[in-house]
Amino acid sequence: MNILLELVVVTFRVLWAFVLAAAKWFVRPKEKSVAGQVCLITGAGSGLGRLFALEFARRRALLVLWDINTQSNEETAGMVRHIYREMAQEAAAAAPRVAGDGEKEALPHCNLQVYTYTCDVGKRENVYSTAERVQKEVGEVSVLVNNAGVVSGHHLLECPDELIERTMMVNCHAHFWTTKAFLPKMLEMNHGHIVTVASSLGLFSTAGVEDYCASKFGAVGFHESLSHELKAAEKDGIKTTLVCPYLVDTGMFRGCRIRKEIEPFLPPLKPEYCVKQAMRAILTDQPMICTPRLMYMVTFMKSILPFEAVVCMYRFLGADKCMYPFIAQRKQATNNNEAKNGI
Repeated sequence: MNILLELVVVTFRVLWAFVLAAAKWFVRPKEKSVAGQVCLITGAGSGLGRLFALEFARRRALLVLWDINTQSNEETAGMVRHIYREMAQEAAAAAPRVAGDGEKEALPHCNLQVYTYTCDVGKRENVYSTAERVQKEVGEVSVLVNNAGVVSGHHLLECPDELIERTMMVNCHAHFWTTKAFLPKMLEMNHGHIVTVASSLGLFSTAGVEDYCASKFGAVGFHESLSHELKAAEKDGIKTTLVCPYLVDTGMFRGCRIRKEIEPFLPPLKPEYCVKQAMRAILTDQPMICTPRLMYMVTFMKSILPFEAVVCMYRFLGADKCMYPFIAQRKQATNNNEAKNGI
């Protein structure tokens, strides 16, 4: 009898979850504040990582930027400092009005700082040693954005083993290491947020990028299992958000093309749009965000349709060989570099 009663309760909770999810379509949830919290972003030197850094800076987070490229990482830090200065000037100008109001309290901007660290997240010991420096020099991380990613751009049989290993290390294994470094304090405080920037290619795959798809599927699996572990431990103060965008126009997959008749309806995403959608999800504690929403439907159809039906859809959309032009461009660029260097 107890199990029947519990089944009724579970059924009600499942239906209630649907109601709450539907309500969010009509009533936008309030965004939480990350002001003054330490936010660490990997791969912050360019692309989505840089845009995430700028968005968190506008929300007065204290930023820790990791990237393998020191120069590009410092360029991002310079942009963040510029945002901090602008906010400080606006706060100073508004201070007299706020003081006269007597009801509002100005948020301090003088303590906002950005810290840069050169770190190769594909190397476990480098991650752990850099994490120790962050904890000593900055403090405990409240928001962890696992964003760093690489792509080899080779067909499986033409891809050197070293590049396959590199892709798996940076895109997947690094998430284990950064999380192991910063999660213990989050568990102790029952407070934090872990963001996994994966890809739509972590939900469904295509030809020619086996290593990349495998690494992103691994990142998605890691994130989902971690989310369940936090729920099982009843650590509801630690939130997780999985970000799975469609092809983003950052140059990472330059040359990738679907069927030309379909492309106007499904163009590459603008990086700024992708990050703004992801930020909205993060700040409202949304567990997962696929951009555009069509990706939810593609994932669902892949789960219920026969494999041959999926293949037919891929061929119609031109998604079956969409990576081939990108791989050809990457191969041509490699050949040109070898010729230039006299190899």
